[in-house]
Amino acid sequence: MTFGFASSAAAPVTTGGGHSGHQARTLEPSEWAAAGIPLLRSPRELVGGLHSRHRPVLGTAVVAVLDPEERLVASASFARRAGHADGWEFRNALLAHLRRVIPHDLRRRTPVRTAALLYCREGDERWTEEDGAWMWGLRDACTLHGLRCGAYLTLTEVGWQVLGEGRGGRRPHAHSVPADLAWAAEQDPVPTSTGGGAAAAMSRAAAR
Repeated sequence: MTFGFASSAAAPVTTGGGHSGHQARTLEPSEWAAAGIPLLRSPRELVGGLHSRHRPVLGTAVVAVLDPEERLVASASFARRAGHADGWEFRNALLAHLRRVIPHDLRRRTPVRTAALLYCREGDERWTEEDGAWMWGLRDACTLHGLRCGAYLTLTEVGWQVLGEGRGGRRPHAHSVPADLAWAAEQDPVPTSTGGGAAAAMSRAAAR
């Protein structure tokens, strides 16, 4: 597994003024690659489905819960808060939305469902410090909700990418028009409730 590197537009994740104690809430590419993240069988299908359901714009995170057959069980999207890129805050946001759309699996000895994260951001497919904070947040949120930590994907102007796997595509991308959702409704009729349009960077959720 290989990663490219790019400077992040967000502030560094490491401790700075006013962020005492917020150290190491990020994962380096080597740490993520060694974490045993399960490979997606069909990342293109997952990205396309989430893009159609949630219509993410720049700064939108979409968390998806998959069953053992990799079928979508629940998903939620929300806008990233402006400011410091901190894994602790990302973890809290992910956990809050997971709790709204699906019960936890903490009573199980081993996780049976997997959570994956799609983040729409500026730049290209190369890893950034902000990506590292999202990875930390996803891993911790999964632990606290009894889920298996799954793939972290980015959606940028150049396309989509599964970080750490070297898999990606040109469509959809951060500015592409979402495909018709009718096909997704036929295959997986998940009711959707929204708190506003994605174009206004408001939260939306979909769950069984």
